[in-house]
Amino acid sequence: MTVLTLGLNHHTAAVDLRGRFAFAVDQLGPALKHLHERLTPASSAPRPTGSEVALLSTCNRTELYCAVSGLGATTDGLRHAAVDWLAQIGRVSPDELLRHTYLLEDSQAARHAFRVASGLDSMVLGEPQILGQMKQAVREADTAGTLGTTLHQLFQRSFAVAKEVRTSTEIGAHSISMAAAAVRLAAELFEDLGRTKVLFVGAGEMIELTATHFAARNPRAMAVANRTLERGEKLAAHLNAQAIRLADLPERLHEFDIVVSCTASTLPIIGLGAVERALKARKRRPIFMVDLAVPRDIEPEVARLGDAYLYTVDDLSALVQTAGEKRQAAVAQAEAIIETGVQGFINWLDQRSTVPLIQALNSQADAWRATEIARARKLLAKGEDIEAVLDALSRGLTQKMLHGALAELHGADARHRAQVADSLSRLFLRGDVPSGRGASPLGNPHPTGLRSDSEDPA
Repeated sequence: MTVLTLGLNHHTAAVDLRGRFAFAVDQLGPALKHLHERLTPASSAPRPTGSEVALLSTCNRTELYCAVSGLGATTDGLRHAAVDWLAQIGRVSPDELLRHTYLLEDSQAARHAFRVASGLDSMVLGEPQILGQMKQAVREADTAGTLGTTLHQLFQRSFAVAKEVRTSTEIGAHSISMAAAAVRLAAELFEDLGRTKVLFVGAGEMIELTATHFAARNPRAMAVANRTLERGEKLAAHLNAQAIRLADLPERLHEFDIVVSCTASTLPIIGLGAVERALKARKRRPIFMVDLAVPRDIEPEVARLGDAYLYTVDDLSALVQTAGEKRQAAVAQAEAIIETGVQGFINWLDQRSTVPLIQALNSQADAWRATEIARARKLLAKGEDIEAVLDALSRGLTQKMLHGALAELHGADARHRAQVADSLSRLFLRGDVPSGRGASPLGNPHPTGLRSDSEDPA
């Protein structure tokens, strides 16, 4: 079994490039099914089998998690298929994509997933929102039918590790949230936030979190603009704010000193022209704008306007960094917890690799047992002595089980015979090897000198 992670994040790609690979929640299911079909070949194709896929998409990252069972040689095929698929999504060449992505396998993939879930790979160290986003990604993969045993185990262990990190360390106590960073920046532009009017575009979790932080500063007025008016009204009622239609936004933009936007739109919803008209109507009084969306909600050209102060999620990165010995100690503790989790997952993964062999051994043993039972029933039906039948049954089973082992021992050359003998001794005798030069640890394969016609393996 191979586990692979292909992704890009705020460390490897700028916000505009990340926006090309962003998925809305309602796009995850179809995307997962499409990729799963590409990784699940026709029976004649020499590709991986047992494919599993999950997709995590946030404003800071897009990550593809894959797991496949099959021969190790198919790992290259998995890498190429994943890279080609994601490159097509972003309409870039595979080479261009690889310059901005990370490709991790097995222990590295697990370590990355655990660090992401724990908030160690976030722009905001220790922020809890990513954990909920990962759980949402798992639910979407499960609903799409692309989440198998291996990825389920990976993510469940990620959640367990994240919980231990948050309860056993102070990793979350030394971070500043993205919402708090936005408020802090706004306070640097406006001396008194209590005299400002704030507009929130969107009604999702990030907007609700940011609005809560701004509401704590008691602005003069707040409004919520959302594509679905009913959802916007619900959030507005919670904030004691006004709800407006998204279509009315261009005509009302000039009313607001602060604009915070985070929607799932694939195209900008606040254009350069609308902001220029708003600034003109405001007599050049400044507008503070925060674009938390990926892809962007606000056209990047707005940042060039003299009285518009536009910040993206990447621009906030400097404000969400904290320092000090306590933070470093918390990170070190978290990394130790994560490393223990990684080792546990890799041990589980290694054990999973023997499952096909165990299944094959059980199947073979069941076939031998069925053969000997059928033979015994025939003999009993003929009136044979029950003791003799039971003796023949037991001999038949033991001979079938020992046949392959003895064949390996007798067929081994001089260089490997001792190694084979040691292995068979540990398997059948638990190390109790008879003494004597050249003695077979299993002795005479037919101690009674008799050979049953059931000796040949089924």
